[in-house]
Amino acid sequence: MIVLGIESSCDETAAAVVEDGHRILSSVVASQTVIHRSYGGVVPELASRQHVKVIIPVVSEALQRAGLELSAVDAIAVTKGPGLVGSLLVGIGVAKGLAYATGKPLVAVNHLEGHIVAAFLEESPPSFPVVALVVSGGHTNLYVVNNYSNVTLVGRTRDDAAGEAFDKVAKFLDLGYPGGVVIDELARSGNPSAISFPRAYLEKDSLDFSFSGIKTAVVNFVRKYVDFNQSEGIGISGAVAKQLPVQIADIVASFQEAVVDVLVVKTCAAAQRFDASQVVVAGGVAANSRLRERLREEVTRLGLPLMLPRAELCTDNAA
Repeated sequence: MIVLGIESSCDETAAAVVEDGHRILSSVVASQTVIHRSYGGVVPELASRQHVKVIIPVVSEALQRAGLELSAVDAIAVTKGPGLVGSLLVGIGVAKGLAYATGKPLVAVNHLEGHIVAAFLEESPPSFPVVALVVSGGHTNLYVVNNYSNVTLVGRTRDDAAGEAFDKVAKFLDLGYPGGVVIDELARSGNPSAISFPRAYLEKDSLDFSFSGIKTAVVNFVRKYVDFNQSEGIGISGAVAKQLPVQIADIVASFQEAVVDVLVVKTCAAAQRFDASQVVVAGGVAANSRLRERLREEVTRLGLPLMLPRAELCTDNAA
């Protein structure tokens, strides 16, 4: 069974060819990071326009790298959501057109479930049941996965996603885009214990998340020492940073540690509560080095295997 997959849920245009559900024959991703960098986040209109420009060349390249003609494909799969509506429409429109023209079956795929099953593309796939944390710029969800068609949501963010909080803090501190990558790198030279930022664990036994408070705590900490004269939109320049009692690296390291603490605690609690045989972590933020380190420590302490897909399978892709 050879499937052509198409993904356009946000700001990556991607196509992949996968054989028998686990062997990647090709995977092509066209990133839009340069386009959105000056805005400090994804601009939906620009994203959808760029998808229109590159999606046909991306699909063609995926088939070429796989050494196949479109006629050799058995089915076409496409991300149906969640995601940016304008971006999703581009991928869905192309997939529908290809399916109609070739008579191939069209399969609509949930974007978040796609992140979970990325773990099954590795050489040693997980065994059911698993607890899966999907953590990205737009989503922070916990699932219990009993099989491919039995996926139950048991926890979700009530406000900002973890990746969204990373991006917003990076934008406020004028660190660059994408915020998660910049903070991950800068935090390595900082002290994660320098500032005691709050951790939101919510109600007793809750598996939900909340990251808007930690983002606000970072803003309030900086504003205690810096007079912005305006309430929004002014980042931290080198001169402004000198007014702070700690280094910027210490601020982001402490912020990152607070976010990671909550993600790890909730994921381990879910694994124990639902008697998981394995823990899977996926989504763009799953590439964060500190999150991966802490999860390895804590999940191993529970005596469970941890499946962290390689970085290119964590970020948005069509495989």
